[in-house]
Amino acid sequence: MEQIFIDKFFVPANAKTEFGERMNINRDFIKKLPGFIRDNVCERTDENGDFFYVTVAVWANEEAIQNAKKEVQAEYQKNGFDMTAMLKRLDIVIDRGVYTQKIN
Repeated sequence: MEQIFIDKFFVPANAKTEFGERMNINRDFIKKLPGFIRDNVCERTDENGDFFYVTVAVWANEEAIQNAKKEVQAEYQKNGFDMTAMLKRLDIVIDRGVYTQKIN
């Protein structure tokens, strides 16, 4: 069954450029991994000029998403990238979860 990995981000206006660059690096990387099906990004700007992003990555199954998480962490380590530190430094708030599509 397809697994849908959804991240919701609150991004202050002054962090948009760096966040966008990092998001694109991540998206380019995951698209090459086994079991990746598709992804999408949605953006909304609030009345203060801050941003809300929702990223959606669809994976073939639970095994594919678990392997992808391991691959992403290995890539971060290889490149010396600390996601938690970046989010904290830029005051970005994240809500993350794995979903399955509900069939009516």
